[in-house]
Amino acid sequence: MAPSLKDLQLTKVAGAGGRIFDSHDSGDLEDVRLLDSYDDGDSFNKIEAGIRRVQVSVSGMTCAACSNSVEGALNSVNGVLRASVALLQNKADVVFDPMLVKDEDIKNAIEDAGFEAEILPEPSTFGTNPHVTLLGQFSIGGMTCAACVNSVEGILRNLPGVKKAVVALATSLGEVEYDPLVISKDEIVNAIEDAGFEASLVQSSEQDKIVLGVAGIYNEMDGQLLEGILSHFKGVRQFRFDKTSREVEVLFDPEIVSSRSLVDGIEGQSNGKFKLHVTSPYARMTSKDVEEASNMFWLFASSLFLSIPVFLIRVVCPHIPPVYSFLLWRCGPFQMEDWLKWALVSLVQFVVGKRFYIAAARALRNGSTNMDVLVALGTSASYLYSICALLYGAVTGFWSPTYFETSAMLITFVLFGKYLECLAKGKTSDAIKKLVELAPATAVLLVKDKVGRCVGEREIDALLIQPGDTLKVLPGAKVPADGVVVWGSSYVNEGMVTGESVPVSKEVNSSVIGGTINLHGALHIQATKVGGDAVLSQIISLVETAQMSKAPIQKFADFVASIFVPTVVAMSLLTLLVWYISGALGAYPEQWLPENGNHFVFALMFSISVVVIACPCALGLATPTAVMVATGVGANNGVLIKGGDALERAQKIKYVIFDKTGTLTQGKATVTTAKVFAGMDRGEFLRLVASAEASSEHPLAKAIVEYARHFHFFDESSETKDAEYNIKESTSGWLFDVSEFYALPGRGVNCFINGKRVLVGNRKLITENGMAIPIDVESFIVDLEESANTGILVAYDNTLIGVLGVADPLKREAAVVVEGLGKMGVGTAMVTGDNWRTARAVAKEVGIRDVRAEVMPAGKADVVQSFQKNGSIVAMVGDGINDSPALAAADVGMAIGAGTDIAIEAADYVLMRNDLEDVITAIDISRKTFSRIRLNYVFAMGYNVVAIPIAAGVFYPSLGIKLPPWAAGACMALSSVSVVCSSLLLRRYKKPRLTTVLEITVE
Repeated sequence: MAPSLKDLQLTKVAGAGGRIFDSHDSGDLEDVRLLDSYDDGDSFNKIEAGIRRVQVSVSGMTCAACSNSVEGALNSVNGVLRASVALLQNKADVVFDPMLVKDEDIKNAIEDAGFEAEILPEPSTFGTNPHVTLLGQFSIGGMTCAACVNSVEGILRNLPGVKKAVVALATSLGEVEYDPLVISKDEIVNAIEDAGFEASLVQSSEQDKIVLGVAGIYNEMDGQLLEGILSHFKGVRQFRFDKTSREVEVLFDPEIVSSRSLVDGIEGQSNGKFKLHVTSPYARMTSKDVEEASNMFWLFASSLFLSIPVFLIRVVCPHIPPVYSFLLWRCGPFQMEDWLKWALVSLVQFVVGKRFYIAAARALRNGSTNMDVLVALGTSASYLYSICALLYGAVTGFWSPTYFETSAMLITFVLFGKYLECLAKGKTSDAIKKLVELAPATAVLLVKDKVGRCVGEREIDALLIQPGDTLKVLPGAKVPADGVVVWGSSYVNEGMVTGESVPVSKEVNSSVIGGTINLHGALHIQATKVGGDAVLSQIISLVETAQMSKAPIQKFADFVASIFVPTVVAMSLLTLLVWYISGALGAYPEQWLPENGNHFVFALMFSISVVVIACPCALGLATPTAVMVATGVGANNGVLIKGGDALERAQKIKYVIFDKTGTLTQGKATVTTAKVFAGMDRGEFLRLVASAEASSEHPLAKAIVEYARHFHFFDESSETKDAEYNIKESTSGWLFDVSEFYALPGRGVNCFINGKRVLVGNRKLITENGMAIPIDVESFIVDLEESANTGILVAYDNTLIGVLGVADPLKREAAVVVEGLGKMGVGTAMVTGDNWRTARAVAKEVGIRDVRAEVMPAGKADVVQSFQKNGSIVAMVGDGINDSPALAAADVGMAIGAGTDIAIEAADYVLMRNDLEDVITAIDISRKTFSRIRLNYVFAMGYNVVAIPIAAGVFYPSLGIKLPPWAAGACMALSSVSVVCSSLLLRRYKKPRLTTVLEITVE
C-alpha cells in the first residue's frame, strides 16, 4: 500500500541543511532550522559557501562594556568566525560554520552571558536563493513495470540542471535533485509528460517563512478555524498562531504555493471572515523600539510618582505645621516620616530599580562591569546607610540624618536620562525608517486571462508582489516594485532613492525603481525584482550593515569602557578613605559636617557622588551614534556608505584618482569624423566597420554602429534614448556576415568578412599585426588626439583603409570638481586605457596634471598602489564595471553613476547619481562626521575629567562646591543624552556648494 502524502519525508540535500516538517508537526517553530534557501539581503558582505550569517536581537545592553561582553561570549563559541555587536541597534551580527554551531547555540551563548537573545528573521521576507540545489518529489502516474521506471529515470537524468533522479514504482513517486537556476519544476513535469506519463509536484526541499497579521479572530472558534485551514493547506509545512498579537507565522514550500496564493487561499476558505496582511520585519523592529521607549517612560513616571512625595517630605512639609506634626508622630521605633520614606523608597529601589540590579548582576557574573554596576552601587550605598542610621538611632537614641531621597532621586534622574537616550537613539535610525516608509503598502495588480488580456484589477499587499506581475501605477502614486514599463509614459521622481532632483522620463522599456513617485501619466509596469532583490531593500540592507559596523576609532572607547568602572569604584573608595581619615585627624572643621552627621556620612556622600557622576555611556555612544546619522544622511543624498571603517578612511583622503571614460566624461561616445584613405566608397567603409563592431559590447563600438546606421538610413528617430535597444534589429539586414570574431581587450576587434581579415582598434593592434602607419595617417590621428578625440584605425585585408575620430564629451562639472578637491587639499590624478595625447588633452581641460595613460584595466590597481607607497590614503573613482581591481586596491573605492546597480562589491562608497559633485559630498560627510566624533570624545572625556573631581569634593575646601548625589545622578543622566544630541546635529547636514568650496563670491 502506498504511503499517504503526509507520511512522505524528503532526504537532506547537501548545502540545503535543515529539516522538513509537514503542517501537522506540533514542534515549536523556534526549533525549526530553515533551509539556507533565501538571500541574506546583504549583497555587500558576501561570505564563503557553506558559511552562514545571522542577526540576533540582544536585549539588556546598556553601554559599551555590555556590547564588549556579548561580543566576547560569541567569539568564544567554537565555529563562530566573527561577531560584531551594535549597541545602538541592540543587534549582533554573527558569521559561523553551520557544521559546528547552530542558531540555538548562538542564542544560548548570549543568554549565558546574561542577556536576552532572539534570532531575527531575514530582511528579505520572501525570495529564494536560486544557488541552492533543491530536492523535489514528483507524483508520476502511468508506470506499470521496471522498464517504465528506467525510462523515466533516464529522461530525468538527461535533463540539464538535474543532478540526481530516483523513481519508485511502488509509490509512483520520483525524487529529483535539481538546480533551479538551470531548470524549473514545471520543465521537469513537462519532460515526464512528454514521455507519456502523468506528473505533478508533491513537495520540495525549499522553505520560506511569512508572518501574517490576521483580522477577524474574535474567539477560540475563529482561532481553530484558522488552524484547520492551515493544517490542510497544500504546501504549508508548519505554522504558529500568536493569540496576543493576532499574528500567524507560516513556514511553507514556495515551489508548491506562493505567498500570495497562501493569503488568497486562507481568505477564500474562510469565506471572507479573515483579512490578512503581511507584517514587515522592519515594522516589527520599529514597534519593538517604540515599546522599549514606552517601557522606559513608564519606569521613569513610576519612579517620579514615588519620589516626589519623598522630596516633599524632606523639603516642603517641614514648613506646613499640621503635616509636619503628623510626620513627627512616633509609630513604633520610628517617626511616621521615616516609615513613609522607607516604604516609598523601597518601591523605587527594588521594584522600579530592579533592572539595575539584574543588569549589574549579569555583568558581574560575566566578569565585566558597566554603568548599571555604578548605579546599583551608588543607590544601594545610600539606601543601606539610611536603614543602618534608622536602626542605630532606634537602638542608641542618636539619630543621624538619612538619605532615602538621594537613592530615589538618583534612580529617577537616571531613568529620565535613559528615556531621553531612547528617544534620541531612535532619531539616529530615522534614515532606515524613512527608507522603509518609501515602499507603498499596497499595489494595483492587473488581472489577466490565459491569453494575456487584462480582465480586471485588484488591490494587493505590496509585499505579495511576484516577479512577472503587471502593476498599474496612477499619477501621484508610488511605484510598488522594481520593474520595466510595458505601457504608458510619464515622469518619475527618483530623488528619494538616487538623490537625483530632476524627474526622469519613463517610456516603454524604461526601468523603474520601487518607492519612487509617478508624477504625471499612468503607467503599467512588469515587476522584475521583489523582496531582498529590490533596489530599496538593498539600500536598506546596505545602510543597516554600515550602521552595524564599527569604526576603528571605536576601539579606543571599547578599551576605556573595559577599565572605566573598576577605576571609578577605586576612586570612590579612595575618596571615602581620604575624607574620612582627614576628618578623623581634624584636617577640616566640624562645621562642614551635616546636622547630626559624622565624618563617615560626610565622606560617604562624596564617595556616592563619585560613583554616580561617572558616565561610561557617553564614551560608548560617541562613535556609533555619529556613524548611524552619517550613513543615513549619506543615503538621503544618494551617497551610500558601506561602513564606519570606510567613513573613517575617507576623511583622510590625500589623492583621488579618476577613471576617464564614464567618470570624467559622459560615457556617451559619438563619432566626430570618418576619413577614408583607400579608394573605398565612404558608405562601404562605414558598412564594413559597423559589421565588424556590431558584435562588440564596447561603448565605442556602439557609437560607430549607430553612426554608420545614421549614414545609411538617415533615421533621425533613432536619436532617442532608447535607440541602443533596437540597434541590432535595425541593422541586421544591411551588415556583412562576420566570422571568427573576437575582441582584444585594450586593443580592438579582429574578424573576417568575405574571407578577408578586418582589424578595428588602436595603433597597437595595427602594428602588432605587421602593418605600418603612413605619415599622413599618423598626422591625422595626432590632430584628433590633441583635440581630445580617440583615433580608431581600420585595416582590411592587411591594408590600412581609414580612421574614425570618436569623442566622449566631458561632464559639465568635471573641471570645477577637480578644482574644488584641490581647494580641499586633495590631489587629483587620471588613469585611462586611452592613448597619451587624448588623455593629456582631457586632463588639461579638467585641470588634472598627473596623468597615467594606455593602462590596461588590471594595471589600474598598480597605479593606485604607486600612490599608496608613502602611506597616503588614496580614493579611486570609477564606474564599478571594468574598474573593480582599482576600486578594490584603493583605500576608498567610489563607484559613481551606479544607479540601480548598488551591489558593487569592490566599492566602499556607492554614488548613485552620475554626478562628480558627489565625490566632494562623500569626503565632506566623512570629515564632518569625524569632527563630530572627536567633539563627542572631547565632551565625554572632558565631562568625566571635570565632573569626577568636583563630585569627589576636590574644590570644596577652596570654593565650597559640593555636589549632592542626586545632582551627580542628574549630571550623569544628561551627559549621554548630550552626546547623542550632538550626533543628531549631523542630520542638519547640507551638501557643500561648489561656490563655497571654491570661495567664489556670487554678486
